[in-house]
Amino acid sequence: MFVDTLDKKAISFLMQHGRATWAELGQLLRLSAPSAAERVRKLEEQGVLRGYAALADAPALGYPLTAYVSVSLASHRQRAAFLRAIEKIEQIAECHHVAGDDDYLLKVRCRGTADLDHLLARQLKEKLGVARTRTTIVLSTAKESVRVPIAQDL
Repeated sequence: MFVDTLDKKAISFLMQHGRATWAELGQLLRLSAPSAAERVRKLEEQGVLRGYAALADAPALGYPLTAYVSVSLASHRQRAAFLRAIEKIEQIAECHHVAGDDDYLLKVRCRGTADLDHLLARQLKEKLGVARTRTTIVLSTAKESVRVPIAQDL
């Protein structure tokens, strides 16, 4: 899949201005609005652009606690069931399969420590058979982004 300089410019702009009009994007790219829209449609079809979302403030919505949970499964045969189950748990914002001592790293958003305790003890350990967790609670966040770096080397 080839992503050219114009595509990178469009992607960078859309990551910052997801609600921009095709006319605004076209003006930036020096294309007509329909040409800009077609370029974006192709990037979507290729899977380069996966979707669009509103970025909500978790504390404002009642989820002020962020934590990272390292998870070790009791058995690797449980992997598929574990992944299906965590898809349904709304407090789990991210799940990464990682190298090292643990199997997965989860980013979770909770209402507080009682909510986090329930997630760890009841949902992960009791229901999903997780052998071990290690949790790091976030005290404050200096930077958080959903943007992907765009190399401008073309």
